[in-house]
Amino acid sequence: MSIDLSKCKNIHMVGIGGISMSGLAQILNKEGFNVTGCDMKLSKITDKLEKDGITVYPRHDAFHVLKADLVVHTAAVKSDNTEILKAKELGIPVIDRAELLGLLMKNYSYGIAVSGCHGKTTTTSMLAITMQQAELDPTVLLGGEIDDIGGNVRLGNSPYFLTEACEYYDSFLKFFPYMAIVLNIDSDHLDYFKDINHIKESFLKFTLLVPQNGYIIACNDNEHVRDILKKVNNRNIITYGIDRPADYTAQDIVFNSNGHPEFHLYYKGKNLGKFKLSIPGKHNVYNALATIAASIAMGINIDIVKKAIKDFRGTHRRFEYKGNLNGISVIDDYAHHPTEIKATLKAALNYPHNRILCVFQPHTFSRTKALLYEFSQAFDCADHVIVTDIYAAREKDNGIVNSKMLVDLLRERGIEAEYLKTFEEVVNSLKKNATKGDIIMTMGAGDVYKVGEMYLNSCDSERTKQKIS
Repeated sequence: MSIDLSKCKNIHMVGIGGISMSGLAQILNKEGFNVTGCDMKLSKITDKLEKDGITVYPRHDAFHVLKADLVVHTAAVKSDNTEILKAKELGIPVIDRAELLGLLMKNYSYGIAVSGCHGKTTTTSMLAITMQQAELDPTVLLGGEIDDIGGNVRLGNSPYFLTEACEYYDSFLKFFPYMAIVLNIDSDHLDYFKDINHIKESFLKFTLLVPQNGYIIACNDNEHVRDILKKVNNRNIITYGIDRPADYTAQDIVFNSNGHPEFHLYYKGKNLGKFKLSIPGKHNVYNALATIAASIAMGINIDIVKKAIKDFRGTHRRFEYKGNLNGISVIDDYAHHPTEIKATLKAALNYPHNRILCVFQPHTFSRTKALLYEFSQAFDCADHVIVTDIYAAREKDNGIVNSKMLVDLLRERGIEAEYLKTFEEVVNSLKKNATKGDIIMTMGAGDVYKVGEMYLNSCDSERTKQKIS
């Protein structure tokens, strides 16, 4: 069914409290649509939507869709949802979040979609700040939050629309990008994709959505990206990398005392000067190169790009500094794939520390099962690993895989590891074992970030009690 968004005055969103859905709701609201939504979990996100004049219901009810011209739902909403069933009964069009995002992108001349299995949020955020400082006034939709735009969405008034492009369930194939950025291709989401070849096929289809006058920005260091580029014709392709020849390359990379890299940028062999980052890790040099290549393709002055990249301080839950108590730093990161874990822990090695105590919460049973061996190889840079229960997300526990299996494999590699079931147990272990100069790093896409907050708060409480006594 072809949807004409201009004819859909009233739009109802099922699962409006999600990070992406809430951003889409704000964009629709700004463009003059009458938006309503529902979510079983009210939060600061839904509070903000209501302050913007969007009605949010705290439960699902068929009544909510009676006046809707279009119903949008998240991937987590099941087909037997009462609102979805009622909408279909009434003949109201029902689409998912990705299709709505694609429809919105069609309204902008320059849709910029940042894809890849790792680094999407950081690169999109870095590019958003660069475009903002260049006064391109983009509309931006992120999968995370940055202080520079006050959250995960920026409402602009220009032909530029910047968003992340997720490959899961082939969501990004519903987009209309003028510029497609491909950061990397890796094995993930194997509950949907059959194998790496299936994933590569999807990324190839994504790049072919770019019109012939558009741009593909791609990492030439990733072998799977190189494979798909061989099959892309009649497109403007710009490559970047560190270890292999590319249009844009970073050379002479060094790290300062905080683990922040700086490098000389070269374009086809010509030195364009020194660039400095204010976030750690070699993986963020790749994200910076993607940002640089995309920005220059848009005509942004290189001095503006250089300043914006240095000004960028990262997104929430990406190597996010949470606090320091008694000389122990607490850092949180969203890393939930072996490649991301390796990169983040390697970045932590350049951060001032004595030991790295890593608290890891596996995300989904399917990912843990499919990549169990790869996970066991990902923690070599940590001095001690605590593994909590698997965060189920959209799945149910079928008993095939559990966190103790990962701990056993880590111990076989000689890594000091333990399984602790509750966050309270984790915090007690950290309080007992962490010493001055250590880094406590919480990692995972679930709610493991709470561990760091609980640790900092519990230590504060104990210090208060000691003062009182």
